[in-house]
Amino acid sequence: MATAETRLADVPQTGDMPPAGGSPSLLHRLLNPFRRGVPAAPQRATGFYTDTTVCIGCKACEVACKQWNQLPADGLEWTGNSYDNTGALSATSWRHVKFIEQFPLDDSAAPHGPERDGTRLSLDLLPDVPTPGRWLMMSDVCKHCATAPCQQACPTGALLHTEFTNVYIQPDICNGCAYCIASCPFGVITRASFDGHAHKCTLCYDRQRDGLVPACAKACPTQSIQFGPLDELRHRAQQRVDELHQRGVSSAYLYGERPTAQYSPLHSFYLLIDSPSVYGLPENPVNPWVHMLGDYARSVVSAFVMIAALLVVLFLGSP
Repeated sequence: MATAETRLADVPQTGDMPPAGGSPSLLHRLLNPFRRGVPAAPQRATGFYTDTTVCIGCKACEVACKQWNQLPADGLEWTGNSYDNTGALSATSWRHVKFIEQFPLDDSAAPHGPERDGTRLSLDLLPDVPTPGRWLMMSDVCKHCATAPCQQACPTGALLHTEFTNVYIQPDICNGCAYCIASCPFGVITRASFDGHAHKCTLCYDRQRDGLVPACAKACPTQSIQFGPLDELRHRAQQRVDELHQRGVSSAYLYGERPTAQYSPLHSFYLLIDSPSVYGLPENPVNPWVHMLGDYARSVVSAFVMIAALLVVLFLGSP
């Protein structure tokens, strides 16, 4: 994987090329947009495993994602709520490093003594001063759900699973209806203001097809973001959890690597050391389709009730 970047020039380029012998004919130009391409052969399911315990918040993944996918910058306007200036995932930010700052609101946990007022503090005492609170970092991204509600809700077929079982949006087919935005329980997808289409992480589909690691995983200096076949990632992640438990971090656990009663497994899962809500993740994500049968039933019953009420008014109200 690491040396494949230097061999890109030797990779044969494919695409919708005109027939041999010159420019395409008028018939080819008229019919080609309606032809179905040959589906790619299925590959091993790939995804991301993010170890939040080694994330240092450097945002190298954000920069690499924007650079590779040619996404515009978000500016340098500080939110005032955090050192994180990105704020959230968006149509132009497909990677977002969250800064979860867990510090006490009062000074009850601050060090006591003559050095507390900050006027006199020996540098020799700094290593012994207890640190109240902690910072948690998490590089967030599309979860690439095995059963994706966004893909189920899309009316145009713009969302699909690639041969690597990653969720991909075809922006040229997206009509901007925002059904995928409403159906995603993680708030990942956003509609762009510049073209009205939905956009999100593609898991670097173009790089995967050429045998390359996604840009964010390649740029991560601490291997907090790891890419590979899902079965290998799950095994590696469980080993890391066991290691942390042996080192006394009993709160470590995996989020989204296994299916639940109401949701499919995530192909981008996480190792966390606090509750999911602390990281801005739903405690128990739910696929909206689970409750659709009840919604349909209530709609039908409501329609019959309204029709019956209308008939009663018409017949009783007539002379």
